[in-house]
Amino acid sequence: MIDINTLISRADAYKQAAGISEDSTVSHRVFRDSKKLAALRQGADITVGRFNAAMRWFDQNFPQPAASAAQTQEQNHVETSDGC
Repeated sequence: MIDINTLISRADAYKQAAGISEDSTVSHRVFRDSKKLAALRQGADITVGRFNAAMRWFDQNFPQPAASAAQTQEQNHVETSDGC
């Protein structure tokens, strides 16, 4: 079941992948509220809409592994170079 613990785990994975140590930084980026993630860890709740928006934010902003990022840049270069 997907629940608040899933969101917290996603935030922890994002922190590690992005090299961020503070919950407040991630919380501000995701919720525009530097205290929300800490509150969730303490048992607070959020609306379904806010939960879904946070999960979408992680989907759209999760750091790519270095190899994947390099491959994407290479692919973009090939796509833009084909027309020359």
